Amino acid sequence: MRDDTVLFTEPGARWRVVAYGPALCAIILILEVATSSPVHWFALIFCGALIAGFVSLQVVAGRRHVSVELADDTLREGTETLPLSAIDAVLPERDEESWDDEDWESARALGELSGVPRRRTGIGLRLRDGGLVQAWARDHRGLRAALTAALAQRPAQTEDRQGENGADR
Repeated sequence: MRDDTVLFTEPGARWRVVAYGPALCAIILILEVATSSPVHWFALIFCGALIAGFVSLQVVAGRRHVSVELADDTLREGTETLPLSAIDAVLPERDEESWDDEDWESARALGELSGVPRRRTGIGLRLRDGGLVQAWARDHRGLRAALTAALAQRPAQTEDRQGENGADR
């Protein structure tokens, strides 16, 4: 089985953020010890563990539902995977000076979320069946460039493979 080359990736969330809450509690603990004030051992350890637990749930959800990966043959947005062969074109960016919305801006966002996730920007895609969808990423320009390059490298596909007389082969 051939491994696909990853052309673009965004993890959705990073594990390092789990350490921020416990690190803050450790700083407070050090300050309490240094200033000879009463040390709240139990409260600080409990709060650090509680914060780390809740943030790790958010990281797991972010990595599952808001991650993006573009490979040679597929585009994965959250839990939805779209084969590149289903994409006809990457549509141009929204004109910021235009008063009108682009058609793709009201199209369904890829993934199982109800729309483009917060702090992400949509990218219009026209599918081979004529439909419109939105891909999305934080680095939308990077995804757009990688997706455009990946689509340009794929072999040209003809929809109708007919002979000279019009008969199917």
